[in-house]
Amino acid sequence: MSRIGKRPVAIPSGVTANIEGDTLSVKGPKGTLTMGLSDLIDYKIEGDEIRVNPANDTKAAQSFWGMQRTLVSNLVDGVTEGFTKVLEISGVGYRAQAQGKKLKLQLGYSHDVDLDVPEGLEVKTPDQTTIEISGSDKQAVGQFAAEIRRWRKPEPYKGKGIKYRGEYIFRKEGKKK
Repeated sequence: MSRIGKRPVAIPSGVTANIEGDTLSVKGPKGTLTMGLSDLIDYKIEGDEIRVNPANDTKAAQSFWGMQRTLVSNLVDGVTEGFTKVLEISGVGYRAQAQGKKLKLQLGYSHDVDLDVPEGLEVKTPDQTTIEISGSDKQAVGQFAAEIRRWRKPEPYKGKGIKYRGEYIFRKEGKKK
């Protein structure tokens, strides 16, 4: 039994949810998000909440239950509040600059790294060492943050690189004489 799957997803005021065929669409102040529905799970909209239950008693349906409820919850959270990831850059000469729909990174390579910001996401650089990625789709925000981090992962000796805010980097002592 899934403890997460048992809890219904509350639909706040100003948000509408609709099931058409095999898609669930949620519309709110920050836009519209859709999700494909699994055949192993029953989705029901009852008043101001969405209930997610397994369609049958198979192991696969039980396994999907909690994850599908979380995905539905992420849709509702995305259209109401949105999601944000903050990246911090540390290292001499490492900096970032948002230019419209492009993000320019200087990460110690012989060239600048220019990244196109995906549709539906907003990137801000409050200062040269901080990148804020926000949007309504949690998966898209996390994916773009991971693509940025991939260019220069934090290294364990000096801690230089791009890391998530609040991420702990295990530090090593280094070579001794």
